[in-house]
Amino acid sequence: MASSSSTTTTSKKFQVPATRHKPPKQQEELEENEEEESLEHFDDFTLASSWERFISEIEAVCRLWMSDGPINLLEKGAILLDNSSSLYKVKSEMKYAMKSYYMEYYFETNPNVKDGDWNFDLHDLQLCFGVKEFLVIAPQSASGVLLDAPEASKLLSAVAIALSNCSSLWPAFVPVHDPSRKAYIGIQSMGTVFTRRFEADRIGSQVPVKLMHLEGLYELFVSKFAYSTLDLSIHNFKVRCTMKLTYRTLPCDDDYMKGFGGEKSGENLSGEKSNGMQWDVDCSWSEWYSAEDPVKAFELVAILSEKMVESSMEMAELENASPHEAEKWLISPRISPNLLEGSKGNWVGFASQLRFLVDALEMSFQAQFLEDFVSVENAGADNLKSLAVPPPTVRDRVLKELFIDGVEFSNFTDDGHKTARAIKGAPREFLFAQFCLHALWFGNCNIRAISVLWLEFVREVRWCWEETQLLPRMPTNGPIDLSTCLINQKLQMLAICIEKKSQQTEDYEDCIGSLDHIESMSEEESVVGDDSSIKPTPSDDIPGIVDRKPGIVDLFNDKSSDLTRRGSAGIVDSMMLLKSYQSMHVPFTQEPPLMTEDMHEERLQAVEALGDSFSFSGQLERDILTSDMSAFKAANPDAVFEDFIRWHSPGDWEEDEPVDHGSSSSSTALEKDRWPPRGRLSKRMSEQGNLWRKIWDRAPALPASEQKPLLDPNREGEKVLHYLETLQPHQLLEQMVCTAFRAAADTLILTSYGELKQMETEIQQLYVTMATTLRPLQVNRLSAESNTFEDLRRVSAAFERVEKLMTLGASLQRKFRRAPRLAREIFNGYYDFSISKMESLAEQIVEKGFDMKLELRNQERELLSNMFVPPTASQSWRKVLSMGNLLNGHEPIVREIVFSLRDKTTGNHYAAHSGSFSHKKEIETYRMYICGTSNDLRVALSVASCD
Repeated sequence: MASSSSTTTTSKKFQVPATRHKPPKQQEELEENEEEESLEHFDDFTLASSWERFISEIEAVCRLWMSDGPINLLEKGAILLDNSSSLYKVKSEMKYAMKSYYMEYYFETNPNVKDGDWNFDLHDLQLCFGVKEFLVIAPQSASGVLLDAPEASKLLSAVAIALSNCSSLWPAFVPVHDPSRKAYIGIQSMGTVFTRRFEADRIGSQVPVKLMHLEGLYELFVSKFAYSTLDLSIHNFKVRCTMKLTYRTLPCDDDYMKGFGGEKSGENLSGEKSNGMQWDVDCSWSEWYSAEDPVKAFELVAILSEKMVESSMEMAELENASPHEAEKWLISPRISPNLLEGSKGNWVGFASQLRFLVDALEMSFQAQFLEDFVSVENAGADNLKSLAVPPPTVRDRVLKELFIDGVEFSNFTDDGHKTARAIKGAPREFLFAQFCLHALWFGNCNIRAISVLWLEFVREVRWCWEETQLLPRMPTNGPIDLSTCLINQKLQMLAICIEKKSQQTEDYEDCIGSLDHIESMSEEESVVGDDSSIKPTPSDDIPGIVDRKPGIVDLFNDKSSDLTRRGSAGIVDSMMLLKSYQSMHVPFTQEPPLMTEDMHEERLQAVEALGDSFSFSGQLERDILTSDMSAFKAANPDAVFEDFIRWHSPGDWEEDEPVDHGSSSSSTALEKDRWPPRGRLSKRMSEQGNLWRKIWDRAPALPASEQKPLLDPNREGEKVLHYLETLQPHQLLEQMVCTAFRAAADTLILTSYGELKQMETEIQQLYVTMATTLRPLQVNRLSAESNTFEDLRRVSAAFERVEKLMTLGASLQRKFRRAPRLAREIFNGYYDFSISKMESLAEQIVEKGFDMKLELRNQERELLSNMFVPPTASQSWRKVLSMGNLLNGHEPIVREIVFSLRDKTTGNHYAAHSGSFSHKKEIETYRMYICGTSNDLRVALSVASCD
């Protein structure tokens, strides 16, 4: 056929027109030239057929891959498989008979390492057939498999011929049948006359009952090399068997438990008794939300050591064996995909609500007053009208929790992070911080809902003021903490004013009630005023002060002055008055008035405007100085202005140079006896028209108990309420954002998560990041066009990461209280995985999911075994147990078995003396991998034979 076709083609190709008259010599030369051209253009179709070209193309690709080797292939862009750490692949495309195919070469970077049958990094074909490097050739189609059996055999033959021409020992596989069956056929030359053939298939339903048990699976394998089924009971075949069992704990979500009649009471994953409450009921965030348990379940992988089985009865005994007898136990946590950064799941927590709060802050610049957001008619923008506000019942419940159910401030403890004070917000247990935490969950924390809640909050605060009811969750004494936000300072000021207002009311009522008793008091008893309302200054705490006690002789002989002295806290040692031979007394003075941050700023601005730091910036400073001078005059009736300066402002009194009298001891004695003290006022105090002297001249001699209080609670309280009621929206939201971030973080860290160093580092870094990012909000540098909003959203993302890690740590710590090593190892593994995941997202690399296998120690097996709670009666009927190898009543979700039969090649006349296999070496002649469940079975068989 080829020769005739060649002749025909040649005659058509080189046909020459006939000539009428040509000399014989020219005719001979023309015939010779035609013959030479015919020989030069002869096509050998035994080499140029499409079949041979296809084989030649496969051979060329294989030779190229063989010559490159793994190192060069990696440099040329070999792809690492998702579920492996050392398996790579390269790909080449080719065509044959108008069809497109692709061929992939899978190889390992270190193929000499011996892997067991149950290496978790193995590719599916490596696990099924026990190979290392291999080829896969398949059509470029939607299914990626060959449905036509002759085509698959022809394709596999082409690859086998090409590999034989290359002297390659790579096994080659072709996917066949339906993709759901995961079926393959394959072939491998073993370098001798031995050839290994592969075949794999799967039954997706209606698995025969016999093949659900180990006895039937053993007989299936033996039937591949036994001559007849009768030999199964007569002969004993030494079959190697190894098995891996995979169990999974029951899911811990509520939906699953409701499916069993709502019976929630029982044991949790750790085997401890549970009353059906949420897993995070003892976590600090449970007051605000219930978090999704990030640990959905645990998978236990029990690997049994290799055994030599000689009969099916031994397999039946092995099916009844306990998994506790397995050589290895490995635990694999099933972590929720919502825990990953960038996941599409809807994670609800503080971070999600903080994002809404940042959005509300950005919208707060659209109006000047909070009432504009509340009224729908006044809200001009459509996006404001679409914002939902919770019903009044929800609002009333929030206000009740804030004011009626509020706890006393004395019960609070400083449980915040050590670096939390760098964030200018309210502490977690304070009233404004609790308001912010409630606002996070009030109507999705939109600007309208926040405005409604704040206006009602201020109304409740005013009611407390008008009814003289103490503000809950606020201190009523002590200095105002200027490191907190201004709203918290104002509320603290108001709480102190309410307390003082209440004391004044009580004092007035007591005074009216005891009027008759006061009138009956003697004139001598009523000379000295009541100093009980003034905080005394203990003499032990003031250096140089000596208490005057009854029964002690008056060394200073000041009897006449004691009759009119009032409000004395004690005497100052070795200080005498200038105009009388009397000791100087320290008076009781009023406490300095409390001031918030804005009040301090007003004072500083006034001082800067006057340009003289010595001048008084306002009436408050005059009142303070007048009060101190009046108290000093009352305690020292014979004192002069210079005495007050020596006590109140020692820097403005210049002592004379002491005269040298020789001995130091005699000099000290003379100083004590010398009177009056020698010295003079400073230049600024001695100037004409000095303001201090003018105030001294006008100040009456009144003890602190009889003076007008420096802090007017009524005036200051009304000023606080005016500030709260006229606060602009963006000013409120700026302070809410700072407080909400701080309070949410302080709430989060109260949860116990075990000894996790990475968690501590993440928390520390979060506080530093929050303090840095929130600084523009603390100094009022924010505007509607500011870039700070994007920075705040990035901080929210960082907060979400820490919140998710905290949730994972808390969940693991509660499940492994008796095995903290497992909690640490799992958390550390997931933490490293999350770091690599973040880097992959930044580089837009598709990363595999978290899959960790942790080997258990013997003392840890009992804990994990207790997680497999025996199923109840309502649960057992749902699943028919049919596979054996039960663990506390649970059968394995997957059972994998590898059967193998080895044989020696000694005396085999087919065996060659050269090649990779020695004629005395034992080879694996039969191998069967079985992966099955109660309704699914996959079998992969490899057979080595002499061809």
